[in-house]
Amino acid sequence: MTATNLPTAILFPGQGSQCPGMGRDLAEHWSEAMELWERAEKISGFALREIYWDNDTEAMSQTACLQPALTVVNVSLWGFLKAKLSPVCCMAGHSLGEYAALYASGTLTINDTLSLVCRRGRLMAEAGKGTSGKMAAVLKLSQASVEQLVNEVHDALGQEIRVANFNTPAQFVISGTQDAINEAAARAKKAKGRAIILPVSGAFHSPMMAEAAAELARVMDKVDWHTPKTDLFLNATAEKANDPRMIKEVMKKQMTSSVYWIQLITAQWDLGVRRFLELGPKGILAKMTGQILKDHKDELESENIETLEQAMKM
Repeated sequence: MTATNLPTAILFPGQGSQCPGMGRDLAEHWSEAMELWERAEKISGFALREIYWDNDTEAMSQTACLQPALTVVNVSLWGFLKAKLSPVCCMAGHSLGEYAALYASGTLTINDTLSLVCRRGRLMAEAGKGTSGKMAAVLKLSQASVEQLVNEVHDALGQEIRVANFNTPAQFVISGTQDAINEAAARAKKAKGRAIILPVSGAFHSPMMAEAAAELARVMDKVDWHTPKTDLFLNATAEKANDPRMIKEVMKKQMTSSVYWIQLITAQWDLGVRRFLELGPKGILAKMTGQILKDHKDELESENIETLEQAMKM
């Protein structure tokens, strides 16, 4: 893996990309990464290295632990590689990963980034306990079909349901009440699609997160937001953002807004990006990028870096 001169977008993954042992090889090689783990443990109150490096499978999936841990992995990779990544013309993160992008772009300090994701993780976990919220991935149906299905279920049941994630042209995530998601899953099957119930604790990226979002917004008002040094694309708008006041206002609504990832990646392509580099575990976003831009595969480079060995080859 070698650096290229192609205009590059840096992408950071979110919840669902966590895995056992993540970030350990880099932290044991690079002291600054280890210091980030220690800082996140102090802020979160969780023994994050013990959970993820010793494979505590039950704790690993808990969003309150997952959010600071995955953020540390993402920003550690950025810190280790940023001097080698040129030219970087923009960046973005998927859901939770957006906080790593806020830090990497210079919009937030590392302390504020970790404080916000720790609070966000706890709030989302608490919100999930108080509702019957649920999420499901819908595959093999077009965007128009999924949107129609969601509207029909909402009209039939009168309950909250929405398209939460526009991930690829053939993969969407729906979020809402348990009954609404179950009904949508059944209808998706009848329409020759497939619905997979996700192992999450609530109806994320929907109005069912409004109370948690309002509390996090109050914390955001106490944080200093800076003008990004690199163009930043936001999930809720799929547009480039450079005004720190506007970025803060959009981020206040992130937990209740949909993630327009198809539109975001397309907008970066239209800006001139030809290389998409994902920093974080599993390579989910790199695969999604290839699916979104499949009509441009001859011009596209999409890759993932998650280990020290890969990073050292840059």
